[in-house]
Amino acid sequence: MQNKIRLLISKMGLSKQYLRYLPLAQFGVIGSSRCNIVFLSLRGTKTRFVAVGSCEHVNIWDIRTNRKVMILRGDKAAATVVAASPDGQHLSVGYSNGSVKVFSLLTSEMLITYNGHKSGVTSIVYESDGLRLASGANDGEVIVWDLVNESGLYKLNGHKDQVTCCKFVEGQNCLVTSSKDTLVKWWDLDTQHCFKTMVGHRAEVWGFLMSHKNELIITGSSDSSLRVWKLNFSDTKEDIKTPSPDDAEDINEDSTEYSSKISSRSIGSVLREETDRVVTLRQSADGRLVACHGTGKFVELFKIRSKDEMKVYQKKRLKKLKRKMDESQENANENVTTADSDNYDSRDVFTNVGKFKTPGKVRSIDVSKDGDSYCVVCLLQNNQIVVKSLNTDLIQPEITLTAKLDIAGHRSISKCLSFTSDGLAMLSASANSIKLWNRVSHECIQTCETDRASACMFIPGDRQFVAGTAKGNVEIHDIPSGKCVENVEGAHSDTVTSIALYAGKQGCATASKDKSVKFWSFDLVLDEEFSKTAKRLTLTHSRTLKLDEEVSVIEFTPNRKLIACALLNCTVQLFYVDSLKFFLSLYGHSLPVTCLSISDDSTLIATGSTDRNIKLWGLDFGDCHKSIFAHDDNICGVKFVPETHLLFSAGRDGEIKQWDADKFLHVQTLKGHIGGVSAIAIDPQGDFVLSCGVDMSLRLWSRSNEIVIPDEEQEQMREEEDNDRLVKSLAPSSLTKDEDIESGRVSKPTIESVKGAESIMEAVELHRVENMKPPNDKGPTHPLLLAHGNISSKRYVLETIRRVKSAELEESLLVLPFSYVPDIFKLLNEYVSKGWEVELSCRCLLFLLKLHYKLISTSKELVPVLESLEANADASVGDLRGAIGFNLAYLSHLKREMESKNDISFFEDATDSYQQKKKRRKKKEHALLTM
Repeated sequence: MQNKIRLLISKMGLSKQYLRYLPLAQFGVIGSSRCNIVFLSLRGTKTRFVAVGSCEHVNIWDIRTNRKVMILRGDKAAATVVAASPDGQHLSVGYSNGSVKVFSLLTSEMLITYNGHKSGVTSIVYESDGLRLASGANDGEVIVWDLVNESGLYKLNGHKDQVTCCKFVEGQNCLVTSSKDTLVKWWDLDTQHCFKTMVGHRAEVWGFLMSHKNELIITGSSDSSLRVWKLNFSDTKEDIKTPSPDDAEDINEDSTEYSSKISSRSIGSVLREETDRVVTLRQSADGRLVACHGTGKFVELFKIRSKDEMKVYQKKRLKKLKRKMDESQENANENVTTADSDNYDSRDVFTNVGKFKTPGKVRSIDVSKDGDSYCVVCLLQNNQIVVKSLNTDLIQPEITLTAKLDIAGHRSISKCLSFTSDGLAMLSASANSIKLWNRVSHECIQTCETDRASACMFIPGDRQFVAGTAKGNVEIHDIPSGKCVENVEGAHSDTVTSIALYAGKQGCATASKDKSVKFWSFDLVLDEEFSKTAKRLTLTHSRTLKLDEEVSVIEFTPNRKLIACALLNCTVQLFYVDSLKFFLSLYGHSLPVTCLSISDDSTLIATGSTDRNIKLWGLDFGDCHKSIFAHDDNICGVKFVPETHLLFSAGRDGEIKQWDADKFLHVQTLKGHIGGVSAIAIDPQGDFVLSCGVDMSLRLWSRSNEIVIPDEEQEQMREEEDNDRLVKSLAPSSLTKDEDIESGRVSKPTIESVKGAESIMEAVELHRVENMKPPNDKGPTHPLLLAHGNISSKRYVLETIRRVKSAELEESLLVLPFSYVPDIFKLLNEYVSKGWEVELSCRCLLFLLKLHYKLISTSKELVPVLESLEANADASVGDLRGAIGFNLAYLSHLKREMESKNDISFFEDATDSYQQKKKRRKKKEHALLTM
């Protein structure tokens, strides 16, 4: 009814209102193939919940119930890497735009956003105490973040290619990073420079592990083996052994005093059965199980022996070696055949546990321990999650399938969509399955297996649907049973490209690449295999329309007169339905037409093509009303909103756009898909838009009551483009980057940091105006000061600085012109002297001093401020340090008190249990005596 009213208003010439379509849900993605998967420690379990990226979001799955328990919502960029905090309460997510976000797993809220990388994040790792975070990116940069202060500490520049893995060294203030530039670098975080480079690899290093309390480092490269190095940590140079000539390739690249901290010695390699490159290396929390996989479908498992087990195996191996030696060789190698825990090699450390095969190619794995068994979760590239379990204590452990998540998504890209007549269910078809979805819960309620489905459509009644395949077959599937009740083999000799329902709903037509359109009528037949009482639906072939070119898409006009056929020769031909005689031809596209749609009043037809244009035609004479350059890539779908002349189009550029076909006006753009859109569908009421794309996600958009003004939309788009240009202009140029500098400041301007700088400048301007007033001026107070509780202008500047996000504060101060620095410097000195936000004030002061040291130290106005600041800062920081020390001492006292109470309760419980056992024993003795 609303659509009819809008159509009537448009015909009367009144102003037309457009309602905004808002994103309602994103579903159908179990796990994105561009992100990794990790186990989470939630609700007291370590192997029940997993986190995995789902396009721009992160899904938390319960693998026991196969249900999604939480969604961590992101923005426009795709999630590329996830990492869980050591305490299990937070999850860090890296995105393709270079940002890093920290989420709370208790409330699913986003806590912090870090912006420092200029390219996609590829690796994230927490420090063991959870106070720092390191992230690596595609551009080879590594950034260390302070999670307490919510800011970036420094940027490490040394790698020339993508960073593949990062690890903090426990007990040492060091960071180890690997990259596709074949190097493994060791960074001293006290001085922020690389003090050791391992150059033993001749190809990309895709990951590494540190085991045996950081005594071993295992690296995976493009070859089929895992290389193992033994590490030696020492504070004195005398403890470091001189590397042998055999280890010449592992000699430190940097001959500095810091290189004496760590030495490495190659102890061999572990041969894998698979010959492809290593993609992911993971180990369990106890360090006993190592899992790795390549580009194929196999996951290999290795067990790391303990030191006692290594000694036993080393003795056995040396005894076998000694038996094989000749007497002369035995005497020459007598010292080698003695077991030594410091001279073991990779054969003594690793033992092959086995391997298992997955249903698809493996994208990422993670390992966790649950009691005596280990669990390995595998994210597959075909949108599946598989969980395997094994017990390594057995001699030949059995690897069993624990869980499998595959119902909630397709194995390949969906290429066609359809709504039921009431709009409550949706159909999506991919190469190997067709799924029915509930529009309200967004859950898959039925899956029908098929062979390379290329087109699908609901049959009137919504209990069956018809599907066309790449082999030219036409299938009828029963939705309640999920079975194919009829398969018309050889209906076409080539791929079925489109299925259209008669306007009268008595049948359908199918188009194919075999240059024909076949017409089918719906009939009922009795089939005992289907039901002994009820009849089932069948298709009866009635007519065939032969054409000169391949047909890509067909559609009937709602007035039941014409059928439109898009051909490979870039034209759309219309025929009469009753006689199949040619009516007219629409030509004007320079490339083949891929989609078309006809309005409900049968007056307009819209066509989309790979030439990126949408053309609007009149069905009375076939004249082209307008040609619109709509998308930046191929157009794959156009649909009219029912009972209106509003049109939706979808393109390979990932955007869905709404158009007014009467005014040829762009109304709004729906953005969300990461990659191209492959198909769209609109429900019969026009309230929902369903889309699918190459990111394997299904996205639902709902019509709201918010009015869209196209001019404002265009203005907002221009503002976003201006903001992007402004941020790019403020960013440091890569041409001026000094490659010899290993450490730098974390700097990436964002629109939030620019807005923060503007708010600080406005606050300083207000403070200047207030300072110019006479002391006894009783004029009206500034409205902003009144709005904040009638505070002073000094307090207002401090509140403004506090409102800037901690992660954006330094970047906002960097954008400030120097003319505002003297006022801010004086205000910060007053804040420190009065004890107002001492920590925040000192942080701003130190950054401004580093940034404008020469100008501040030579300014006659600011030198006295510096002198007073020295005394004020010592006193205020000393008081703050004393308060923190007192709090820490009291907290440690509380900890001791709680531990003593727990010990007392433990002993009380033990005494009670002992007394109860004693009573039960006496009762048993008394019962035996009475017998």
